Amino acid sequence: MASLAIVVVIPAYNEESAIGKVLADIPSDLVCQVVVVDNGSTDATAEVARSMGAKVVHEPRRGYGQACLTGIAALDDADIVVFLDGDYSDYPEEMPALVEPIRRDEADLVIGSRTLGQSEKGALMPQQRFGNALATWLIRLLFGVRYTDLGPFRAIRRQALERLHMVDCNFGWTVEMQIKAAQLGLRCCEIPVRYRPRLGISKISGTLSGSLRAGYKILWTIARYARRQEVGR
Repeated sequence: MASLAIVVVIPAYNEESAIGKVLADIPSDLVCQVVVVDNGSTDATAEVARSMGAKVVHEPRRGYGQACLTGIAALDDADIVVFLDGDYSDYPEEMPALVEPIRRDEADLVIGSRTLGQSEKGALMPQQRFGNALATWLIRLLFGVRYTDLGPFRAIRRQALERLHMVDCNFGWTVEMQIKAAQLGLRCCEIPVRYRPRLGISKISGTLSGSLRAGYKILWTIARYARRQEVGR
């Protein structure tokens, strides 16, 4: 099996207490580069990440998707890009299993499914479970592709990522990727991953307003690409 360069992109906003743990658990023998995107943090997130050997880039424009886009632009050579949250809710040590279908040339996009895996009590809020179920049901209905989760822990072939021409700057990032992958006929699969309560307070699911804004944007994104698909027929 040919060796593939694997890089990790971690969007981070005020994750000083968690980012060091995330970086420490990334398999160093698997990954050749880690890019932490400091998304306007007011704490020592950037300093901690830099001290752990990560490449730190600053993106003052807030938004999960915007941070991911900035991280992609900062990558050196890469064959596989892994996206990972900086709050220590994911298990970075599961990365070998996440990238394996791509390394075996069996997939272009691999989603770490928290629904198929084990989630600790309190890790997924009720609104997250409901939102995931609704969004994946709509994707199956409108685009004919079965997903079980919109989880942020995912791996994608670099060439496939470039074909997607990602544009979403905030909450619609993950669903945009999965819809576009379906429309382009990319080989997609899911693997079970574990999930635990994040360190610190969530800026999205931890607040009612954040949950509502995220849910609205996800549904808006699904409707947008469904309309485009219908017009294109």
